[in-house]
Amino acid sequence: MGFLFKRCDRFLLLLILVIVGAGVVMVYSSSSAWSMYKFDDSFYYAKRQLLFAGLGIAMMALVQRIPISFWDKYAYHIYIACLICMAAVLIPGVGMVRGGARSWIGIGIFSIQPAEFMKLGVILALARFLATNYKDVQSFQRVFLPALVMTILPFLLIMLQPDLGTGTVLFGTGMVLLVIAGSRMRYFFALAGLALAGLVGLIASAPYRIDRLTAYLNPWEDPLGTGFQIIQSLYAVGPGGLFGTGLGRSIQKYYYLPEPQTDFIFSVIAEELGFIGASTLLALFFLLMWRGFITAIYSPDMFSSFIAAGVVGMVVIQVGINISVVIGLIPVTGITLPLISYGGSSLTVTLASLGLVLRVSGNAKN
Repeated sequence: MGFLFKRCDRFLLLLILVIVGAGVVMVYSSSSAWSMYKFDDSFYYAKRQLLFAGLGIAMMALVQRIPISFWDKYAYHIYIACLICMAAVLIPGVGMVRGGARSWIGIGIFSIQPAEFMKLGVILALARFLATNYKDVQSFQRVFLPALVMTILPFLLIMLQPDLGTGTVLFGTGMVLLVIAGSRMRYFFALAGLALAGLVGLIASAPYRIDRLTAYLNPWEDPLGTGFQIIQSLYAVGPGGLFGTGLGRSIQKYYYLPEPQTDFIFSVIAEELGFIGASTLLALFFLLMWRGFITAIYSPDMFSSFIAAGVVGMVVIQVGINISVVIGLIPVTGITLPLISYGGSSLTVTLASLGLVLRVSGNAKN
């Protein structure tokens, strides 16, 4: 891979490639039964994931070669372009509905999810804004409020799809950047109260969210309905024990977990590889977080630092939400495990975003 990537943190690069490789293996293992049933090809999802991984690595290498000054110059342009794509998704005939959410735009035999690109657009725009206005970062009117608007606008567009999981990751990433920048904590306490009220409103406005909350509190009340996913997930995690049932030997992937290669792939990992395998994967994500934040700390400029922190924060938030859902800590949100779960837009955009971190690491003073 040395010929593809310029000077960068080789350990971070290795971590990313190892996690992606593990993801391809687990996509095959978790989806083989479902793939055979739907497409008469047990490798259907694995082959597509391998294609997406190759495309994502190529994009990561390309992004890693682009000077940071380019992203600084065009950060707002990218943000606006992503907003336009987000609005286009809501147009009937343009946006595609999957799983009850209008989140996709079809391009030939493939489809893209603009919300995934929007997360990167928000990171770039906030990084540029916060770096430019860093001296006034504790001002509510000059920094906190405009940054909040830049975050809430795409969040609202995502909620119109609706996609609470992706919206939560995007909003959380924006808040991470504001915390790192040094905004006053009292702003966040006030915002937390408003966010809690808004969350209650969002849950109350959609019956399926109320069902998910009910299933979270007592999944056994409706084990074949709203509680089905979390119960089947726990049935996978529990029997895994210390060493697991063995790679490829999951029981829950045989039509118990709905499409286990996506949101609940960690359930299959815990079942097949046990506590040791699941903990190893978490350790890899922890190391990725550590190297990413080290890169942010030693970045040569504020814009680069915010980019690295934002991308790593986005990945960490998404990992935390996904695994919390799988083990029943929070209600089901419908969000994938970064670099592991099946999905073209998610994988390629995440890898491209990590290409920015690799670029920053090449300039970091560590």
